[in-house]
Amino acid sequence: MTFPINIKFGSAEISSHLVFELLAYTLGFRYFLKLRKNTVDAISSEHRVLILIAAAIGAILGSRVLGYFETPAFFKGEFSFMVLYSSKTVLGGLLGGLIGVELCKKIIGVTVSSGDLLTYPLLLGMIIGRIGCFLAGLEDGTHGIATTLPWGIDFGDGVYRHPTNLYEIIFLALAWGFIFVMEKRFELTNGSKFKLFLFSYCLFRFLAEFIKPVQTFSFGFSAIQLAALLGVLYYYKLILNPASLIAKRKYA
Repeated sequence: MTFPINIKFGSAEISSHLVFELLAYTLGFRYFLKLRKNTVDAISSEHRVLILIAAAIGAILGSRVLGYFETPAFFKGEFSFMVLYSSKTVLGGLLGGLIGVELCKKIIGVTVSSGDLLTYPLLLGMIIGRIGCFLAGLEDGTHGIATTLPWGIDFGDGVYRHPTNLYEIIFLALAWGFIFVMEKRFELTNGSKFKLFLFSYCLFRFLAEFIKPVQTFSFGFSAIQLAALLGVLYYYKLILNPASLIAKRKYA
């Protein structure tokens, strides 16, 4: 297997990462529309559109700002708009989107949770996107550090590394399954699905960064790890009282 693994049409070659990224956005959004069609949404269509716009703007800004904090330019004290524009990280997108949504909801007066409908579409989109990250090899920068474990993968530089993008796909699939089972067994409180998703993803990313070749501060944590910790602390009530996620058991 030679990386990057791209899609070829005769002499033309298309980036698999780009294709899977577009698929992630497209299929994730289509899945959201399907779920909303079959669900009684407590949020009006007008407010839902505003919330989605706020989420998109927050995600774009958050993804690039947090991504920039991971670059050598930031650690050298340099600023480059092109580096900022090209820097992206999923966790920054999720947290930035969360901030954008919460600010928008305060402005328009929406008090109910808006994240549950987005949980499964986000999981689907992230799984598809990470497939593209894996196929991109070293170019994507989501690979891990060197490992002697038997499942280490040579992404093209002769070094067997942790396939951290595959680890993330496995985690996301397990998180999806866990939330689905919880939803079937219990009547969850409003917003619980999204809380479970983002809380667990922040924990995963905090741990996964230890086996990635990332830039760290003098105290040993990367910018993504600090952001992940903030995401965990944002849901401190979930840590203190996990039973608050459950309204009642559906069956004995």
